[in-house]
Amino acid sequence: MNSSPNLSTLKEYLAGEFDNKQQAIAEPAWYVHLHMWQRPVPLFQEDSLTLFAEQANILNLEQPYRQRLLRITQHIADASFKVQYYMFKNPAAWRGAGRNFELLNALASEEVDILPGCVLKVNVETLAQNQYKFIAKPIPDNRCTFDYDGKIVEVSLGFEATQKEFLSYDKGIDCETRKPTWGAILGPYRYTKLPIKS
Repeated sequence: MNSSPNLSTLKEYLAGEFDNKQQAIAEPAWYVHLHMWQRPVPLFQEDSLTLFAEQANILNLEQPYRQRLLRITQHIADASFKVQYYMFKNPAAWRGAGRNFELLNALASEEVDILPGCVLKVNVETLAQNQYKFIAKPIPDNRCTFDYDGKIVEVSLGFEATQKEFLSYDKGIDCETRKPTWGAILGPYRYTKLPIKS
């Protein structure tokens, strides 16, 4: 009988560097070639796993964007996980921490704000012995909205993760028309996990 995966398994799947080169080559009109970093950070360690995430166009790696935190907790009763998103009070101060992750050792909880509606529930599928797929979807009736540069921004979040692949369903939503404006409009961004550099 397979045991349920725990936070350490999810950390193994989510932490690292990723890119969607194959997808961008196959469908360049719809998918920009991106590089994404997801790094564990020493916050909220008493009950959760927290990751710093950012991404950059492969042509401009020096200008990463969408700096955010994902705080992940596990509910033992049903083996599900919850992801709570946080935004940085000063994103520019942490730009580039995906590549220069020593910067994250100085990160304190006072540097971030919780985004109350930006929550995902993560369910787990067993693919084979000790191999899983984590599927993260928004909680029904929650809207992920926040103030950014004086404007209300809405984002639809979601992901799937296996040992070698990360699918991002993140997209911006027009608050008036309810239509997506950027991101995974025609389907997820399909990232492949890159080998660890020696």
